[in-house]
Amino acid sequence: MKNIKLLIEYDGADYHGWQRQKDHATLQEIIEDRLLRITGERAALISASRTDAGVHAIGQVASFRTNSNLESMTLQRALNATLPEDIRILNAEEAEDAFHPRYDALSKSYFYIISNTNFSSAFLYRYAWRAPYTLELDEMKKAGDSLLGRHDFSAFRGAGCGAKTTVRDITSLSIEKISSIDFMTARINGNFIKITVEANAFLRHMVRNIVGTLVEIGRGEMTLDSVSEAIKLKDRGKTGPTAPAHGLFLEKVSYPDT
Repeated sequence: MKNIKLLIEYDGADYHGWQRQKDHATLQEIIEDRLLRITGERAALISASRTDAGVHAIGQVASFRTNSNLESMTLQRALNATLPEDIRILNAEEAEDAFHPRYDALSKSYFYIISNTNFSSAFLYRYAWRAPYTLELDEMKKAGDSLLGRHDFSAFRGAGCGAKTTVRDITSLSIEKISSIDFMTARINGNFIKITVEANAFLRHMVRNIVGTLVEIGRGEMTLDSVSEAIKLKDRGKTGPTAPAHGLFLEKVSYPDT
């Protein structure tokens, strides 16, 4: 039996997240359905990250086991020929038998796009949170720096999180202002903020809760001290709102061999 590793990108706008759910279209369900058509087997697709409803991915990693004699490249072509256009398999390769997308990951990197304007581009509104507030980036960066390192991130955990431990290690967190975004060979001008977070693992809604908190700090609605207090008290009620899902992208999952 082969263990096939997939590199996947998708626009998550029309899906109820990654994980299979009853009565909702999910990415796992759709890809598993196409694998059944192609191989005749019911594959159990394991992902590196169970992205939420509406979240996008540029570098999701997943794997499945199969007895099919089809080569990895053939499986990739067959999947792309049958999947919806908003889901693409960027690469397929045979992995070691022991490979596990989630447990073997060293780190995961997400980025979040904020459109800091009164109106959003007709082409970007699906991928950026319109936050028409005056934001103090320096204060946001200071707050981001305070989150670096190993902490108990209970205060940034979403409801329904089933993680056994709430301790995570954020290795990098950057906040940058962007004056334009390239799209389809055109340049869309605006006032954008990109927040990138890399950690060994994330809790449910953790990145979106961090973004929501950073925006509240940028608005002057919260202080730097309130962040450290929330971490100390492990109190979700003392951090900011959950940022909308559509601005979030899973960028990369890193492994020992990458």
